[in-house]
Amino acid sequence: MTLWYEGALASFDTETTGVDVEQDRIVTAALVVQETPGGPLLRRDWVIDPGLPIPAQATAVHGLTDAWAREHGGAPGTAVEAIARALAENARAGRPLVVMNAPYDLTLLDRELRRHRGLTLAQYTSGGSLLVVDPWVLDRHVDRYRKGRRTLTALCEHYGVALTDAHDAAADATAALELSRAIGRRHRGALEGLSAAELHLRQAVWHAAQARGLERWFARSGTPTPVETAWPLRLPLEHAA
Repeated sequence: MTLWYEGALASFDTETTGVDVEQDRIVTAALVVQETPGGPLLRRDWVIDPGLPIPAQATAVHGLTDAWAREHGGAPGTAVEAIARALAENARAGRPLVVMNAPYDLTLLDRELRRHRGLTLAQYTSGGSLLVVDPWVLDRHVDRYRKGRRTLTALCEHYGVALTDAHDAAADATAALELSRAIGRRHRGALEGLSAAELHLRQAVWHAAQARGLERWFARSGTPTPVETAWPLRLPLEHAA
């Protein structure tokens, strides 16, 4: 049996107007596919005119401006549907989908689909299993007590993965894909026996436990803060407890 991190993988990333998954919008997105480790990368890119101003603090991170998005971007409804269909096609092909901090990017896409198409991400991907690999969750599970930041940049440095042009959607997606393979190899004993479907289910459990642990840490620090436990997609606000 081919180990999940030695087989075909896809990876998805977005650059956005901010960090609020309920209100912010996608500006660029990329889907990168690699059929074999070290093999060629096939990529699809989308540029969207979000219809809202891109805040200066977001531009400072990814360099995308209102003028650039208006010149190069497509209509949000058309673009997010194309993204959802691409992810659905990947799911039908059976490729695990790497998404660094999946509840951010996937929830944001889901909200964009609801906003512009009146449909959910789950409705688009219902024809196949959306099997997600989240290197952020994996690393916190296999190396729980390591100190230091766990951003994409920090994790790539820790695992010896090249990250060029950070905060470009395709570059970040490529790095996250290679990072997932590197985590799998380094922590082979903890992860090799899992199929992609089993890994998906385990990550949901691991993420929930990690979130509850963070909540306890906040409480002990005197700043009680709720932490979202759902993975890889946050519940809509109307269904959240």
